[in-house]
Amino acid sequence: MKFGLAPLRAIVATSALSSALLVLPNVSAAQDTTSQRGVRIGLSYALGSKPGVYVAPVSGANGDSLRAILQRDLDFGDRVTLIGIDSAGIALAPLLGNGRPSYDVFSRLGAAALVIPIVSPTGVRITLHDVAAKKVVESRDFHLSGAPSSRQWRASLHAASDAVEEWVTGVRGIAATRIAYVRASHVYVVDSDGVSETLAGPITPVLSPAWSPDGSRVAYSELANTGSRIGVIDLSTGANHTLVSRGGLNITPAFSPDGSTIIFSSGADEGTDLWTIPAGGGAAHRVTVGRGTDNVSPSYSPDGRRVAFTSGRSGHPEVYIMDADGTGAELLTPFAFGDQYYRSNPDWSPDGRNVAFQSQVAGQFQIMTISLRDRGVKQHTSESTNEDPSWAPDGRHIVFTSSRTGVKQLWVLDTESGRVRQLTRSGGARLAAWSPRLVSR
Repeated sequence: MKFGLAPLRAIVATSALSSALLVLPNVSAAQDTTSQRGVRIGLSYALGSKPGVYVAPVSGANGDSLRAILQRDLDFGDRVTLIGIDSAGIALAPLLGNGRPSYDVFSRLGAAALVIPIVSPTGVRITLHDVAAKKVVESRDFHLSGAPSSRQWRASLHAASDAVEEWVTGVRGIAATRIAYVRASHVYVVDSDGVSETLAGPITPVLSPAWSPDGSRVAYSELANTGSRIGVIDLSTGANHTLVSRGGLNITPAFSPDGSTIIFSSGADEGTDLWTIPAGGGAAHRVTVGRGTDNVSPSYSPDGRRVAFTSGRSGHPEVYIMDADGTGAELLTPFAFGDQYYRSNPDWSPDGRNVAFQSQVAGQFQIMTISLRDRGVKQHTSESTNEDPSWAPDGRHIVFTSSRTGVKQLWVLDTESGRVRQLTRSGGARLAAWSPRLVSR
């Protein structure tokens, strides 16, 4: 059975729009005005547990908003447990003290760390207390750009949240990222907390946008009367140029991890193959030889040495991996899994350990991951139809499209705990792609 253009276009329709057409061009990084002190502070809490964190109230202008964003960012990171005591009838002022909190009381309340933000003339100073050690372990000033509650201000605060999460857990947070998706045939972007939805880019209709690893450019497939073209847009200037304009189908571009190369799928009525082209322009090079089958949706491994992709070479869509030069192709998804043979749209995790994909189970697509170490498959969804997984930069969270509310919306999955949260509220959101971190450390 040939895996032809009809099922190929079904894949494109269900998954291809990968990344965003907008970055934050003038957002200043959350500035550290003190000395750098390393990545992990080393709080005192049980290994493997989720440390309890209390974020103190913030006085002054926009203090409530600032605190709410910090709390939400830490909560959505799924690595800490927020301690809520504001409504417990406890007088907070004496507990927080004058630089000397009541550590024993907070310890009994389950807090391993205290986060105390104080509004400063240029932003916010955040101090982290280790409750068990009864001492300050970090204190930094973060510059908040732009007017309060503006996108720049929020982006700077998200970066501060990510730093705090790293202080507590040793892992950088993902609050300072954005997610791109399609709604009403346009590309939108939204912050990782679901706020600040924005229409992105001047190009429409487009297919399969994909972020460059530094977040400065986006590759995309632009639909045209004679087929589709691969282009690149510079997000800082808005300038775009066509990279591939050959006739037929040119879709699902993806940047290499070093940003130098774009891999994409190209073909006509007799199948499609994967090709590569320099991101700055040049001659295209054929990577796969599908002999009439369709090979689409490539995703590089983090080191750029291998590529996961969807292929119909076995007679139905499956996920394969190969060396970046097209050699050594092997089946990744096992035939024995599930009750129907349709697995597609892979996305290689940023830590290199897993590949996410969609698999048809009982007539509906579900989100799966497969371990590259032991080829173990894990099903993460079962309610309604769930499609088009895209990893967050932390290699733990996935954004995907789901119809569980009756219309397609974007949801975020924590692959470790199984927690899901709804990201978008406007009907018809689909085809999401998670950006790299858009604010520097």
